[in-house]
Amino acid sequence: MADIKKTSFFYGYAIIAASFFIQAVVWGTSNSFGLFFDSLINEFGWSRATISGAASIAFLVHGLSSMLLGNLNDKYGPRLLMSICGIFFGLGLWLMATVNSAWQLYLFYGLVAGIGLGGIDVLPLSTAARWFKKKRGLMTGIIKVGTGVGMFIMPFFITWLVKGYGWRTSFSVLAVIVVTSVIFLAQFLVRDPIQKAQFIDNMKSEPSGKINKTEEGLTFPEAIHTIQFWTVCTIYFIILICVYTILIHIVQHAIDLGIPTAVAAGVLAAIGAVSISGRFLMGGAGDKIGEKSALFICLLFLLTALCWLQAVKALWMFYLFAVIYGFAHGGFFTLVSPLIARLFGTRSHGLLFGIVIFSSTLGGAIGPFMAGYIFDVTQSYKIVFLILAGLCTIALLLTASLKPIARDESFIKTKQN
Repeated sequence: MADIKKTSFFYGYAIIAASFFIQAVVWGTSNSFGLFFDSLINEFGWSRATISGAASIAFLVHGLSSMLLGNLNDKYGPRLLMSICGIFFGLGLWLMATVNSAWQLYLFYGLVAGIGLGGIDVLPLSTAARWFKKKRGLMTGIIKVGTGVGMFIMPFFITWLVKGYGWRTSFSVLAVIVVTSVIFLAQFLVRDPIQKAQFIDNMKSEPSGKINKTEEGLTFPEAIHTIQFWTVCTIYFIILICVYTILIHIVQHAIDLGIPTAVAAGVLAAIGAVSISGRFLMGGAGDKIGEKSALFICLLFLLTALCWLQAVKALWMFYLFAVIYGFAHGGFFTLVSPLIARLFGTRSHGLLFGIVIFSSTLGGAIGPFMAGYIFDVTQSYKIVFLILAGLCTIALLLTASLKPIARDESFIKTKQN
């Protein structure tokens, strides 16, 4: 085994940089899918439930593939897996340029693009958890700032593309951007510090300068027999119902209230811009006050934003909503990976993270479709926003009940015997 020592350049920072740009390109594109609603409705006459259903399937497939990809990442590392994800997501966008029927919408975006989305969080964030421990939350936050940057830039870029070249050409252009950038950036990803002859956090270790230790934390069977694991899954199931309902429908809600499409896209961009501060600050806060406390704060912000949304009518009110909600949005996606690492360790981090992502994307699949269906029936989002506020309250209570894993050690030992 090669000597492992502290070096002047810690390769973990290259992992963070590459992951940042992958998040910006892919999530910036995916989270802007709502901008295509008007074009698809005008051309095909589809209902919002129909279009939202494609996004819902994509989130569900994303979750399913996250479990598989997380497990494979634990064993083989992220480089090839991330390249394959970029190809699938780009192919889904490329095929969207040819869509002419609802089944094609569900197949191309829901299934093909959804498979590609499966690795965009679990691969880089699980990898970062293996490279950093002391500043795990901060580094995760920096990666997720990339999503915020993408959410800020891509709505304006996509709006410009659609207006100037049409929605079909826009999908083709986005496909090329995604495939080329993700494949290139994936080559910088490395599973763990051992493969670069370095230590986690670039710190010194045993006097021998060598390392050959099993990763810390619970095994997969131990972790899934704790109430904490399923509590985290339930919390993020609820969070994603709220988050993806907002992302998919907020622009259309603004348009319904008389705000021009290009201006309404600015609300989505504002959410992305403000989420940058949430991702960065709450990632660092998780390192200092614990991920549980930081998550509770984010849920309070979300509940405040959802209550405010009941009264939103004017453009300035939408932007105030974007500020409050955007901060919470950023924090949610930064805290989940470090929370799992803190509770369960990194031994099976990829697979555990993948299951949490799957649980959350069940919520992401239900939320947008539910909102579209309720709107089609009531011609209003009022009931939708009330439901989201109620669910957020439940997530707050579950977060408050979350206890350190040490309290269940005797339970784990019982399961092992």
